[in-house]
Amino acid sequence: MGDSRRRVTLPEESSTSSSAEKGKLENKKAKDSEALYYIQTAVADHIFPRISVATSKSMEHFAKGISRQCKVAETGEATWYIDSAASNHMTYNKGAFQTLDESFKTNVKLGDNHIVKVEGKGSVAINTKKVRASLMMLCTSLTKNKFVQCVGQMMEKGYTLHFGGDSCTIYDNKDKTLKIAEVRMKEHRCFPIHLQYMGRTAMKAQEDQSWLWHRRLGHFNFQGLKILHQKKMMTDLPQIQAIEGACEACLQGKQHKKPFPSGTSWRAKAVLELIHTDVCGPMRTPSHEQNRYFILFIDDYSRMTWVYFMREKSEVFKVFKKFKNLVEKQSGRSIKVLRSDRGKEYNNSEFDKFCEEEGIEHQTTVSYNPQQNGVSERKNRTVMEMARSMLQEKHLPKAFWAEAVYTAVYLLNRCPTKAVQNMTPIEAWSGKKPSAKHLRVFGSICYVHIPTEKRHKLEEKTEKGSSSATAHSQKATESTT
Repeated sequence: MGDSRRRVTLPEESSTSSSAEKGKLENKKAKDSEALYYIQTAVADHIFPRISVATSKSMEHFAKGISRQCKVAETGEATWYIDSAASNHMTYNKGAFQTLDESFKTNVKLGDNHIVKVEGKGSVAINTKKVRASLMMLCTSLTKNKFVQCVGQMMEKGYTLHFGGDSCTIYDNKDKTLKIAEVRMKEHRCFPIHLQYMGRTAMKAQEDQSWLWHRRLGHFNFQGLKILHQKKMMTDLPQIQAIEGACEACLQGKQHKKPFPSGTSWRAKAVLELIHTDVCGPMRTPSHEQNRYFILFIDDYSRMTWVYFMREKSEVFKVFKKFKNLVEKQSGRSIKVLRSDRGKEYNNSEFDKFCEEEGIEHQTTVSYNPQQNGVSERKNRTVMEMARSMLQEKHLPKAFWAEAVYTAVYLLNRCPTKAVQNMTPIEAWSGKKPSAKHLRVFGSICYVHIPTEKRHKLEEKTEKGSSSATAHSQKATESTT
């Protein structure tokens, strides 16, 4: 501070005072001015212990005036003060808390040695570019509209604070080059920052949005949804908040004992170098097309998955030839290795002869060890869990299993997987980033337009139905009426 101290001009006394009284007044002015200097230094540097006891009476004389000067205009619901002397974040406002443990009780000594009671602790969410929840203490005796932001607590969380010039700059706790906020020093050397805390209603709205996208993407896990948004692996997807709580449809559809062991350590270096395949079924209830089985083909490199439905297992060979023709034409490459279990639908002379003629190496698992075909087994389970959850949520008949499986595969191709870094399977396969704009919750009510050729002039133009699947090769969502 040095010689740049600020002085306050006191009210002038009556001109009728005696010279002795004027001398006493001048002496008192000097002491009060010195006391004010120490108080202002303490406010700026948070070093109240430096204040001399000898000046305590003078300090008392000016304390109320200083507190009024340091109070920043109430321009927002939450005015935060960056405070290096505070031991914890503190607020007077009970309504700001998302969670509050009122059983927590303690005392806090302020800079003027005044003791205030702490009546609880909990989390407060701040509405910034990144929603941040902070552990905070509730002190109802604090000044109205005052939130104390503890420098030490922020540093413990990894944030960097730089004081220089006339501002305080706060940097992100992960990306040290990312500036979160720059707080200008205001009158009386305070650092107030006006932030809007998110009330319970705002947080509830964000939770509802997260649940909606959890359902739209076939009950995909929240961690995966956050990765999908953060790494910009899908366009038109809003920010997803991780929700604490159970999804009943997920509990009913995904509960299992233990996962399969991880698959082979060898990974393909390009598309179609290795294809995993497996058959699932028979289903007790046939689909609307009278199918009881489905077969998956998974590209090892991209994890792109294709699904086909069958009435009998004997159709596997015909379906494989159809799949081979499709993907080889799309990619301009040839299938090199096919990995399957030792089921009769794969392990027969007709299938072996075809693979030999096409130059495809057919790898099969050891008998009674389906885990060796782990990629297919795991994908089968994931598809069935997602399909089951979607059917359970909308209480749809079991006959819709094929539509649910088809939708599950479509969505999983647009969701992140640990096997592919920083992109979705469909982007790894096609090079195009998927969009979330067209996605709707499976089984939602929809109204289907009836073509002119199929209705008379006075008949309804729409028919009520439910969305059932998004077609791979059509720019539309299929519905069932």
